[in-house]
Amino acid sequence: MTDFHGVIPPVVIARHEDGTFDEESTTKNLNRLLEAGVDGLFILGSSGEGAFVTAAERDQVVKNAIAVAGGKVPVLVGCIDTQTSRVIEHIKHAEAAGADGIVATAPFYALGGLPQVERHFRLLHEATSLPIFAYDIPVCVHVKLPPELLIKLGKDGVLAGVKDSSGDDVSFRFLTQLNNEAGHPLRLFTGHEVVVDGAYLSGADGSVPGLGNVDPWGYVRQWQAYQKGDWETVRAEQDRLARLMRITGVATSITGFGGGVGAFKQALKLQGIFASATMPEPVAELTEEEIAQIREILEAEGAL
Repeated sequence: MTDFHGVIPPVVIARHEDGTFDEESTTKNLNRLLEAGVDGLFILGSSGEGAFVTAAERDQVVKNAIAVAGGKVPVLVGCIDTQTSRVIEHIKHAEAAGADGIVATAPFYALGGLPQVERHFRLLHEATSLPIFAYDIPVCVHVKLPPELLIKLGKDGVLAGVKDSSGDDVSFRFLTQLNNEAGHPLRLFTGHEVVVDGAYLSGADGSVPGLGNVDPWGYVRQWQAYQKGDWETVRAEQDRLARLMRITGVATSITGFGGGVGAFKQALKLQGIFASATMPEPVAELTEEEIAQIREILEAEGAL
């Protein structure tokens, strides 16, 4: 199995002003991430609009990312859907396209209960030979994946790792402890951009930062410093990245996904990577006043 580790950004995709997939701008972003030295690519996650793309767009995004990566780094494909059979369809598509692994949430909408969650992941494992990473994002699927269940599935070979975007740093610390006590069956990644240093201190295997689209070099430097035991640099990079992350808090015209990923897209447009900051319908773009605030933060933190 591929040795997943380090910085694996959840790639933000670009759209033309008419809402269609902008392959050229997305490719520029992918190439910049690779040039910065990231250790992998995660496509069709939350930042990559995995829950919003059409079937045709999914095909475009997956094929484009795998082609651009060209085997230089592993590509994880988000397979996010409401229930098991739909997720398996996405997994089969990812397999056929040449993905190196898949990332899946717990089932959601009308399903609930940890026994169903466990069965869901076991059925996914039976359906594929690709490594599966559990995506812990309770704000979206309304289920928190307990560390004990994740370790059980890791020891049974069902899961290869976890992408933790729960925002629950206490739970993540317990997860890393249990993982080490069990012989490290899981590769653990934090998706919490502003506390990556804390995750590394607890023994995380890497990070999956949406902000890594805006400043991949900072997260790569931080990972490299962590590998050297240079905690002062790890903290210094985190302090600067935390200030940069404030771009996601400037929006008042829109909240949630639109404010966070919308800010990433506006930053990428200001940096000359994206031609447009168009969001998937019905999400509106940020206002000119909000964009001006994002520009100020980028300039202050050396990201523009």
